[in-house]
Amino acid sequence: MELKVLKKTDRELRLEVIGESHTLLNLLQKELVRDPEVEIGGYDVVHPLERPIRSILYVKTKGRKKPEEALLEAVERARKTNKEFRELFTRALEAFRRGRVEEHEEAS
Repeated sequence: MELKVLKKTDRELRLEVIGESHTLLNLLQKELVRDPEVEIGGYDVVHPLERPIRSILYVKTKGRKKPEEALLEAVERARKTNKEFRELFTRALEAFRRGRVEEHEEAS
């Protein structure tokens, strides 16, 4: 992934994101718009067939928070969600495996 700053002001940030598309950027967009200080948070894929894929990520805040601060906070919330998902998934998978082992042992 490659990032290029296209625009930076006190309230706005535009980044060109090369090599990433909906998977990462949709997650970041969802986290950005959860922030009450973010006026606009979103992205556009330049062209879906272009390779490497290029997207434009944009953040506009209401002015009480810098856009880069809002983006970094969104990244941290996404990381926390990912960690929670991983932990829950691991537990569910272990429970599933234990259930399968118990079923197999009962059948023997």
